Amino acid sequence: MSDSVTPPARGGQQRSDQKVSPISVVLAGGGTAGHVEPAMAVADALSSLAPESRITALGTARGLETRLVPDRGYDLRLITPVPLPRKLTGDLFRLPMRLRRAVRETRAVLADVDADVVIGFGGYVAVPAYLAARGRVPVVIHEANARAGIANKLGARSARRVLAAVPDSGLAAEVVGMPVRAAIGNLDRARVRSAARAHFGFADDAVVLLVFGGSQGAQSLNRAVSAAAPALAARGVSVLHAHGPKNTLDLPAPQPGDPPYVAVPYLNRMDLAYAAADLAVCRSGAMTVAEVSAAGLPAVYVPLPIGNGEQRLNALPVVDAGGGLLVDDADLTPEFIADTVGQLITDAPRLAAMAAAAAGAGHRDAAEHVARIALEVARAQHDSKAAS
Repeated sequence: MSDSVTPPARGGQQRSDQKVSPISVVLAGGGTAGHVEPAMAVADALSSLAPESRITALGTARGLETRLVPDRGYDLRLITPVPLPRKLTGDLFRLPMRLRRAVRETRAVLADVDADVVIGFGGYVAVPAYLAARGRVPVVIHEANARAGIANKLGARSARRVLAAVPDSGLAAEVVGMPVRAAIGNLDRARVRSAARAHFGFADDAVVLLVFGGSQGAQSLNRAVSAAAPALAARGVSVLHAHGPKNTLDLPAPQPGDPPYVAVPYLNRMDLAYAAADLAVCRSGAMTVAEVSAAGLPAVYVPLPIGNGEQRLNALPVVDAGGGLLVDDADLTPEFIADTVGQLITDAPRLAAMAAAAAGAGHRDAAEHVARIALEVARAQHDSKAAS
C-alpha cells in the first residue's frame, strides 16, 4: 500500500542548498479525531519550534486523516490498517497477515523520510509504527485517554519517552495534558466574546448555552435540550446547538421575543463557539474535555453510556477541580436541562468560579510540551546518525 498524499509544503521542506538534513518526525495517530487532532496539534507545534523539520503523518485510507492531514498542510503516508479486535471475529485471524504487511510498509516510510523519531498517539497505525521503529527509530508515546489502549500499552514497553494526558492511565507516564489546536490553546474568550456572539447571531449581552455531542452529534443530548427549549427561553437563555450532520432537531415553535435557538449540523469554528458560550453541555471524550477545559469553559459532561467507562474518567479531573458537572446519560432529561442547567447558566458568580477552575485544570501548552520532548529525542538520534 504505502500511498502518499502530499499537500503543499509545510513543516520542513529542505532548501536545496542545505548541507545538513533536517530533523525528520513521523506522527502515528490515524483513525478517529481523538487520535488525529492531537497529532496535528503537535505537528503545528513542531513547525513553530523547528520550522526546518520534516513532518510526516502515517494514516490509513479509512481514517479521518485522509482529509484532516492534507488540509493542515502535512505529508500523509498511507499504510494497511491494523485494528486490534476485542472479540473473536474474522479480523482476529487476519491480524497476523495485516500486521506483517503494515509493518513492512511502515519500515519503508521510516527509511524513505529518514525518520529521527516516531510520535505515537494510538489508533490503527500505532502498532505497526511501534513495531517498525523497534531497534531503528526512537519512539515517544502520548496516551490521550484515562485508560490506555492496547496499542500504547504495547508501544510503551520499548518507547524512549511515555507521556499521558491525565494521571493513572495505566502507563508509567509523565503527565503533560492533551495537545490541542493553537486556536483553542491560545483562546482568550473574554477578548473575542463579542465578535464570537455576533458571528452566531447572538446579542453581546446574551446568556449562551453551547450543546454538542462530537462530530456526529448525540441523540440523547439533542432530545433533552431541544425539548427544554421553551424553559430555557423563559429564563432568557440563547442556545447554540450542533446536532450532527445526520440528525435533525424537533424544536417547538418559538414565542415572540424568545432569545435565539441556533441549530446547526456542525461547527467549523469551535474556537468561536467556546468564546460565545457561558456553559457547555457535551460528551466527555478526551479531546472534548481537553479543548473545553483549555478554553476555560464550564461544562456539564455527559459520558457516553457505552464502552469501558473511560469518558467518565476523562472528565473527573476537571469536575473534581470544580470546572464542570457530571451527569449520566440516563439522567439527562428535559427537566434536568430546564432546572439544573437553567439555574446554573444564570448564576454568574458560580459560572465565573467554574470557568477559573476549568482553565486551571486544562493544559494549554501540552502540544508544545510534547513537541519539545520529541525534538529532544529526535536531535539526539539525528546527531548519533551524523556521527556514525
